[in-house]
This record gives sequence, structure tokens and C-alpha cells, in this order.
Amino acid sequence: MTRMWPPGGDTRRPSTPRVVAPREPIDPARIGRRVGRRRAKGMDAGAVAAALEDARFDARQASRHEDLADDVRGPAELAEWERIDQLLAAAVPGTVYDPDADGVVQAELAADAAAAAAREAELREAARIAARADELQALRELGTLEQTEPRDGDEAVRDELARRAGGYVQADVDGWLAHALSARLGHYCDPAAREAAAGLLTPPVLAHAALLTELVRLVPGADVDQLAFAARLTTAEPEAAGALASFLTRARPKGR
Repeated sequence: MTRMWPPGGDTRRPSTPRVVAPREPIDPARIGRRVGRRRAKGMDAGAVAAALEDARFDARQASRHEDLADDVRGPAELAEWERIDQLLAAAVPGTVYDPDADGVVQAELAADAAAAAAREAELREAARIAARADELQALRELGTLEQTEPRDGDEAVRDELARRAGGYVQADVDGWLAHALSARLGHYCDPAAREAAAGLLTPPVLAHAALLTELVRLVPGADVDQLAFAARLTTAEPEAAGALASFLTRARPKGR
């Protein structure tokens, strides 16, 4: 039977939002610094000093206009001329300005490259989560989600499915993850993944997993359908379910 998701909706899969590449934010101050460097390239100390005086004159003129009061590009370019002037003043006479040999510029470029790489990684991760969410939704519609083992990162996919559903708590996905965590299926066979899950899954899911673990120890061989009441209990009273799981753990005979 095809499941309705979210409740009251039809069975058509929600469209996946297009993943848009995050753009580098516009920074007028950075633009001002780059303009100054480009103009200063190849200049010696005398030429830079003359350009600095021109920049100071322009700054004084701009200060007279109220509409330029919030301008940050001009002051940033002026500050860059002052920095380059000091850089050449401390250099060997006859040295010309070369951005490729400027440690400040190279550090800024390295930071820009790192930020661009981080944005690209963020984009790839968003695309991966969206694709996996589509896959899990298809499995839900086929009624085979329970036979699927979770993968690393499915906790974020759960959040994506909830976001698409407008925050609706999806009992089937939560139950699937709780059972997998309890039975150590998929990536949850790794102790590190189980430990990480404590900070990635919601308290009801974690309480459900803990309660399932203890119930299966009490009744070995019990299947998921027989323990459906655990999901209802953890949804209604997650703290009580967690407390019950802790109590059953303490009550367990030593060595079991």
C-alpha cells in the first residue's frame, strides 16, 4: 500500500529544491584594497607616495558629501595606499610594488581560496543530502524503507525530509533510524557513529532506540512489529521512555 506523506497529502513526491551555489559576498572594502593594489603594481616608492597624496585629496573631497558618508571602499583604498607606501619605504631603494610578493595579499588570497573551497564543499553536501532524501522518499512510497540500512549522514537527511514536510514529525523515518541504531545496522555498526548520533538525532528517536535495545534483551527474537508500542510511548513521553530504558538497563542481570 502506498503511504500518504505528509498526512492528508497526495502520494506525489515533493519537488527537490534546486541547490544554488553560494555566492561570494560583495565586500566594498575588499574591492577598494584590490583597486589600490592593481594601480600600485609596478610603482616605485616615489610613484606610490604621489598616488597616496592623490588618494588623500580624494578622501578629503569625499568627506564633504553626505551621500558618501557611509562609503567604505574609498577609505579602504586609501588605507591600502598607506600600507603599500610603508611597505616600499622599508624595502631596498628601487623596489617596485609587486602584489605577488606581498605577504598580506598572498594571505588574503589563500583565505579566499579556503573560503571558496568551503562553499563548494557545502554545495556538494547539500546536493548529496537532497539526492539521498529523494531516495529515502522513494523507498517510503515503495514500502521498503524498513529493509534499507542507514548510511553516514542520514541524520541530516532526516532533517531535510522534515524541512520539506514543514516540520512534520515523520514517525516512519524516526522509527527506522531508532531501530537501526538499536540493532547497529548500516553505519551504526561503528561505535563512533552511534556516539555521534547522540548529538544528531532528536531525544524521542534516541529514547526509542534505547528502549528497543532493552526490550530486545528482555525478549530475544522480538521483531519490530511486536515492539510498535515503543514508538508510540517515545513519541508521547520521550523522557519517560528514556527513563524506562535506563531503569531496564539497571535491572539487567550483570554480565548480560
